[in-house]
Amino acid sequence: MRLSQFLAVGCLSFFSLASHAEILTGLYQVREPVASQSPDERTQATQKALETLVLRLTGDAKALQSPGLEAIRKDPQQIISRFGYDAGPPESLQVDFDPVSTDRALRQAGLSLWGSNRPALLGWWLNDSVEGSSLVGDGQSVAEPLRRAAQHRGLPLRLPLADLSEQLVGTAENLEGSNPAPLKDASERYGADALLAVHAREDDGKWTAKWRLWVGDQQEQGSAQAADQAALADAVMLAVSERLAPRYAVKPGVSSEQLLEVQGMTLQRYAQLGHLLEPFGAQLKRVDGDRIVYLVNGSAEQLRSQLGLAQLQEVPAQQVPAVTDAGQAPGVAAAPAPQLRFRW
Repeated sequence: MRLSQFLAVGCLSFFSLASHAEILTGLYQVREPVASQSPDERTQATQKALETLVLRLTGDAKALQSPGLEAIRKDPQQIISRFGYDAGPPESLQVDFDPVSTDRALRQAGLSLWGSNRPALLGWWLNDSVEGSSLVGDGQSVAEPLRRAAQHRGLPLRLPLADLSEQLVGTAENLEGSNPAPLKDASERYGADALLAVHAREDDGKWTAKWRLWVGDQQEQGSAQAADQAALADAVMLAVSERLAPRYAVKPGVSSEQLLEVQGMTLQRYAQLGHLLEPFGAQLKRVDGDRIVYLVNGSAEQLRSQLGLAQLQEVPAQQVPAVTDAGQAPGVAAAPAPQLRFRW
């Protein structure tokens, strides 16, 4: 059955494809540490959870203070589906926010929204402490603070195995250097969308870190400091999240509407494309063989970043066939041409 025939009868099945990007689970679930289960402590932790969630979904530290969220700030319960306590350690309040009402509130407030399909991040993290120097590897106990921080800030984090060959690559010189080639070569087998290199140091009981982030050919960098490793991991992941969000978050009413064509479609790819275009309010316009056209609300740069998560390639303008009116029925207007074209 052709894709167009399949869509016409509305029998859509969801399939998952191998791609680097990840659908982040638990995006609307937030855990905040508490000292007790008293009502006052719960109220404070709930407000903190709301702050964490809004920052996680928008990448904007000032978003919660938006006038459009005043009612939510006063009464977060209207977007909370349930809450409970996790014994830990540390003991924490777990708040589950309702995705539908949360997204609606953010959109009505005119805020940018970063969807659940997010770039997979491979983290090269080197710790230098009084106990020596060590590269954090997948499966090590020292990796847990990094994983918790990444989940808390809404980032899909992967870690290298930190075997002998990777320890030779994950040096302070490579992690702090501006040339990502050694790390990129060693990262190929992990299939990530972005590389995060962090060199953390302990000095007089405090931790500092220098970090670099590579997304394609673009680089971001920064530094962080904290009292312990867990707080340092959270500070780094927060900074990375705030740098990544503008690439993917879509603000209602700001981005322009445009037609997007994707070539090489199959039934399996349809579900994946739907996830990718979810933040852009995609509306299916037409299907022609293995080509599908959507009306989307987003900038060209954001669409390129989002579709790049699934390794789609943009079709250069010079490769687009010229449009002719041959065979066009009299009195029938030609379909508008897409402004952006991509292919699998």
